[in-house]
Amino acid sequence: MRYVVGIDEAGYGPNLGPLVVTATVWETPDDATEDGLYTLLDGAVVPTAGQAAGSNGRRVAMADSKKLYQPGGGLRNLERGVLAALGTLGAEVDLWSEVWDALVPDSLATLARIPWYAQYDEPVPIDAPAGDLGALSAGLSAAFAVGGVRLRAIISEAVFPARFNELVVIHDTKGAALSHLSLRLAARATAELAGGPIAVVCDKHGGRNRYRRVVEEHFPDALVEIHGESRQRSVYRFGPPERRICVSFCARAETCLPVALASMTSKYLRELAMRALNGFWCGRIPGLKPTAGYPADAPRFRRDIAEVQAALGVADHVLWRNR
Repeated sequence: MRYVVGIDEAGYGPNLGPLVVTATVWETPDDATEDGLYTLLDGAVVPTAGQAAGSNGRRVAMADSKKLYQPGGGLRNLERGVLAALGTLGAEVDLWSEVWDALVPDSLATLARIPWYAQYDEPVPIDAPAGDLGALSAGLSAAFAVGGVRLRAIISEAVFPARFNELVVIHDTKGAALSHLSLRLAARATAELAGGPIAVVCDKHGGRNRYRRVVEEHFPDALVEIHGESRQRSVYRFGPPERRICVSFCARAETCLPVALASMTSKYLRELAMRALNGFWCGRIPGLKPTAGYPADAPRFRRDIAEVQAALGVADHVLWRNR
């Protein structure tokens, strides 16, 4: 057997809301490649929402979250993929808080310290028909069995503004901070995997091509070999032959299914977080326009809530990401 770990983020660019990084961990046949899972799982998984719709809803779209979600377009496509995948892991989630607890262990204590999350909850799914998810999970499980594939875990980390600002100071740039978060998640995801080769696939971070030092920092016992560093792909290998690890940072990594599901999961958690943030402030300021939190609109939102923010005693570092 071999393993594929796909890692991707959502929320790298905004000023409001969390940065979310997710790893999905897959067990595959020996001869499978990290980008060959769509073929193995063709009976249940497709790379576009159009193909999923064309199957009368029997198959799930797993792709780059930017292709499956647009602001104002609803969470249906993300929920069908993410919640159906969680179902194959035995995680039954019916509430916003249960999604966070399933994907970001120990997150509820952190959420309870942030005003707009502390008392927030709502039923899920929000836009996908709840009655479809059981059948979709069953279809995924059946396809996994036929293809000799197993989804072992989905693990996310959410970094809210106060911590995000701290990490950017520690690592000098937010690109470096993202690399450290991703490699820490990779080390955590691979730590308990048994013998067999492991492929870790990440998207490029901030246009960088060189990642050896950050890989070495999070795998300190390894002799890390560089197997190419370019704009398209930077590759590092280490470990004994029976458990060789290959870490790749690739342009357009979301074409790899494990990365696609990581992208979707990160985006889903971020959108759930933004629903709570917008609900908190819009509930206190009549006529306030919600925000997605990105630089084109976040300063407007910050100005609009400033008076109420001051009255509530909400510190800027809890709300605002400096980069």
